Amino acid sequence: MSLKVSLVFILGSLLFTSCKNQNSYTKTSDLHIRQLVDTVGFTQYPWQMDSIVSRIGKEDKIKTEKIYKMVINPHDDYAYAAGLYLKTLEGIKANTVVLIGVAHKARNFQLENKLIFGDFDTWKGTFGNVRISPLRDKLIQKLSKENYVIHDSMMQIEHSLEALTPFLQMKNKNIEIIPLLVPYFTYKNMDLFSDDFAKALKEIMSEEKLQFGKDIAIIVSNDAIHYGDTDWGGKNMAIFGVDSVGTAKVIQKEMEIIDNCLIGTLNSEKIRRFNKYTVQEDNFKKYKWTWCGRYALPFGLMVANKLNSLITNEPLKGTLIDYRSSLSNLHIQVEDIGMGTTAPANQHHWVGYVGISYE
Repeated sequence: MSLKVSLVFILGSLLFTSCKNQNSYTKTSDLHIRQLVDTVGFTQYPWQMDSIVSRIGKEDKIKTEKIYKMVINPHDDYAYAAGLYLKTLEGIKANTVVLIGVAHKARNFQLENKLIFGDFDTWKGTFGNVRISPLRDKLIQKLSKENYVIHDSMMQIEHSLEALTPFLQMKNKNIEIIPLLVPYFTYKNMDLFSDDFAKALKEIMSEEKLQFGKDIAIIVSNDAIHYGDTDWGGKNMAIFGVDSVGTAKVIQKEMEIIDNCLIGTLNSEKIRRFNKYTVQEDNFKKYKWTWCGRYALPFGLMVANKLNSLITNEPLKGTLIDYRSSLSNLHIQVEDIGMGTTAPANQHHWVGYVGISYE
């Protein structure tokens, strides 16, 4: 083969390869992809996730045959809470999951009393892109238009749902998600909007012949108490002080809230009680007890319980999986795998976590 012919062949091959790559890139770039926002507290590569899971204690790796319809799961750094993620999400067997998250920066966009959806085609994830369920758009079409807003900017900067996807993908690479965020909300609107949401979801499940728990489940992303007197944006959030006595009082109050509101047979009185524990009655935008899921959690409970009642005419029952905190947890080493923590964990700054399953 002559040098000229060889060059033509090589150039032609490169051009063909380039065209193939360009076509592949074009197809990918045509997708509206939500990018990762926290690559410090959460994983971005499969090998990081493998390392995290290998370092989780065996007590959190217990398998269950139970099928959870809904769970409450934390969203703090994996260094602090990965074990509880794994243990809580073990019972999620559905291929489609409604993810209900916190809108931490809703104030920046003046968002309130509207459910927040995104318009992303897919989310970048640890194990490749996370599929957005086609049921999301069907659900949105069935909801009252005044009840929601499409807001990609809010969805992009929020970390509370991104935290869940690596664990879900690890269990099921084909997992599909329906993500939404719940900003500041009055209790009245949460109750009204959850009616609309549960009925719309029930219609879709009937049309698609989906079973609650087996085919579609709900996860509420929530961190419990945010406590301490430093690194809280200048706020002192240590109402009981920062010594061991104060910490014990906080944990006692946390367990009181869990026992009185979140476990056992679920009903509207318990959900309302949680709202009264966590939100000031004269100003729904202000904390009374600092759970960041003070809106997402009651809304998720309302939706799940109303949905279950529509399907079975029975309420859900909640079971405590565990309560932990960044102060008392055995931390997982993550610095050697290119990760870290996004906040300190000490007597002056710590966060509580609860895992609860509903059947």
